[in-house]
Amino acid sequence: MSLPLFDSDIPLAQPPWTGLGKKLESMVRKALFDFKLIEGISKVGIALSGGKDSLALLFLLKAISGRGFPPLDIYAIHVSGAFSCGAGVNTTYLQAICKQLGVHFIEREAHQTLESLECYSCSRERRRLLFEAAKSVGVETIAFGHHRDDSAQTLLMNLLHKGEFAANLPKVPMHNYGITIIRPLIYIAEEDIRTFAHQHGFKRIMCRCPVGQNSMRRKVDDLLKEIEALYPEARENIARAGLIYGSDKALRK
Repeated sequence: MSLPLFDSDIPLAQPPWTGLGKKLESMVRKALFDFKLIEGISKVGIALSGGKDSLALLFLLKAISGRGFPPLDIYAIHVSGAFSCGAGVNTTYLQAICKQLGVHFIEREAHQTLESLECYSCSRERRRLLFEAAKSVGVETIAFGHHRDDSAQTLLMNLLHKGEFAANLPKVPMHNYGITIIRPLIYIAEEDIRTFAHQHGFKRIMCRCPVGQNSMRRKVDDLLKEIEALYPEARENIARAGLIYGSDKALRK
């Protein structure tokens, strides 16, 4: 049984910001404006694993809602399960954060087993559960916590594995599902999110997936670190090139 949480146990990152918080909010605002991520919508879902990226996204979108952008009715959707990306988080903890923020909380459970576990099938199940939960409450746009570094990794994986110059797109309509994916953190470096999470006390959750610890994405991240030893701005430049020159084939699916 989970122990009760008190208000003092719940990390909340809220304005007025100082320093890094202002910078991150400004970068999210820029992404929302540049790519028209929430234009014409009043409801938005957030894929909330409970890790630093998705919680930073939750705090920043909630802070921006109604301040220079129309108010948003926000639904945090958490996929639990023994081997989900949120396996290491206490659901009560996430519910308490959402209650304090005035955000709706929805939970769905994945059913991956250790014997059949692999990234592709897990990702597909997780997205299906997220999409179904969103549509059940009339949400047609879901924000994911993919940041600049995720986009650089994706570009390298696509380039080296498939010969395609394609990074994460900021906005992708999933026509077959009636859902649009948005990535408001697309300009933000992972290290800045890590520091922000540490400053506000929500840098607690680590991925416990036995497959994820040795995934191709993890190996590509190690490769990027080697490249950065020669070219310190490599990660930033790769991610920016992906936004400017990357393929938009995903938009035509």
